[in-house]
Amino acid sequence: MDVPIIAPDVPAYAHPGDAGADLVSAEAVRLEPGERALVGTGVRIALPEGHVAFVVPRSGLAAKHGITVVNAPGTVDAGYRGEIKVALLNTDAREAYDVAVGDRIAQLIVMPVPRARFVPVDTLPDSVRGDGGFGSTGYQHDGRTPR
Repeated sequence: MDVPIIAPDVPAYAHPGDAGADLVSAEAVRLEPGERALVGTGVRIALPEGHVAFVVPRSGLAAKHGITVVNAPGTVDAGYRGEIKVALLNTDAREAYDVAVGDRIAQLIVMPVPRARFVPVDTLPDSVRGDGGFGSTGYQHDGRTPR
């Protein structure tokens, strides 16, 4: 699929088969411990209708430095034509992190998305899971983790 783009650095896939293409910073930013910042990438795209791009964290930044994307995944709708910016957060309690121009700061995943039609009903069909959520698969009803 071709995606029209305006960018000083075109997102690139690091390896064959990668789902995410690296987004790089277009500005230098210092993230103090616990601080967040909206970081520009200089990237503007025109996604085809029926597609979305998700901005997701880079696992290496998260694991090594505690840098993540606040609203992960960030959603870029097909009709959006502005600059893709990344809401970075430094989760490290002690160390600041410096982002330099050209640093890989996030990944962009482009996917097809069906358009849902929401149909109001009075009841929903049963399922095995039912209304269990928020940790329901990892805990017994008495609050203990199953063995």
